[in-house]
Amino acid sequence: MDLTSYVEGLRAELLAAAGPEESALAERLAAAVASATRLAMLDALTDAADEITRDLAPGSVEVRVRDRNPYFVVTTAANEPAPPAEPEPAPDGPVGRINFRPPEQLKQRIEEAAARDGLSVNAWLTRTLNAALNAASAGAPAPAATAPRTGAKGTFVGWVG
Repeated sequence: MDLTSYVEGLRAELLAAAGPEESALAERLAAAVASATRLAMLDALTDAADEITRDLAPGSVEVRVRDRNPYFVVTTAANEPAPPAEPEPAPDGPVGRINFRPPEQLKQRIEEAAARDGLSVNAWLTRTLNAALNAASAGAPAPAATAPRTGAKGTFVGWVG
């Protein structure tokens, strides 16, 4: 998707709004706003792709950038029945961002699980964390609590199901 026509359209509107005395200033502003406009458009496209991915699960839509222009990658889970959709929580506002740095081995397992489900890593993590938090709020034990641990004197500590 070539964003140049959109950026140029905004530039033309800005120049048209300027009078003869402001045209030099408008030209400088238009040049400065071009990259900010492109970034804002990429953010909007990314948010739209995330929203579509939530509705498309187990498929996904990703926005990738090549030569300063975005393009979309649509992944579908071919020949697999779609799992029953879980109700999405009501949006509480804009999408948040978290810098998540798992160990490399865990990262690889996450990527493999997302690929198996035909999702982007972001969509898979969102769906998985949402399910875990819903289970926790429903009174189910947290997954970490179910793993047996060795306690003092070789005894096991944990939940028994």
